Amino acid sequence: MRVMAETLLDPGIGMTSRRTRERLIQRLIEAGIDSPEVLRVMRELPRHLFVDEALASRVYEDSALPIGHGQTLSQPYTVARMTQALIEHGAPDTVLEIGTGSGFQTAVLASLVRRVYSVERVGELFERAQERLGALKMRNIRYRHGDGAQGWHEYAPYQGILVTAAPRGIPRALAEQLAPGGVMVLPIGDGPHQSLVRLVRLARGGFGHEILEPASFVPLLAGVA
Repeated sequence: MRVMAETLLDPGIGMTSRRTRERLIQRLIEAGIDSPEVLRVMRELPRHLFVDEALASRVYEDSALPIGHGQTLSQPYTVARMTQALIEHGAPDTVLEIGTGSGFQTAVLASLVRRVYSVERVGELFERAQERLGALKMRNIRYRHGDGAQGWHEYAPYQGILVTAAPRGIPRALAEQLAPGGVMVLPIGDGPHQSLVRLVRLARGGFGHEILEPASFVPLLAGVA
């Protein structure tokens, strides 16, 4: 599903201008993001629509921004890096996203894969994200207000899983919902001691994993709010 720049990008002025977006893309390239598909989507999606208006002037900086309820909109590099790691060996057909948040990462995924199943534990964030993504006419997303640590068994197995909050270790419930050959990208660890990890469910059984780089995410919490 390709997101068309002509329909989603407001030429705008100031911090939402095309020139400002291009500066962000150049920073992503310099930081090691080299997937043409990821760079295209990061360039085309209107990131300023996923934060409160008061923060719009900062949204094309490479920094995380608060979205309420102790959650953040991840910095653009983090969104791009996790997405690139997920699709590096081919875009998965279906992806389970744990932590809808603002909906921006959801939109990036929905621009690249056939179907996204997104779970958010905070009701207010869940509702806002649906409104934003609905306004962008993204129709290949299913939403659930629920406990992300438990995944979404109904539509499992998934070819990809992306987790936007950090558990202490790999959640067994999520790993079991990964299809053979599928990839899960998630941060793991406590506080400042987190790492971004890519987990692969091996076709012959078991799992393999690699540590990609240090990370900094809010913790993965159980239950709903």
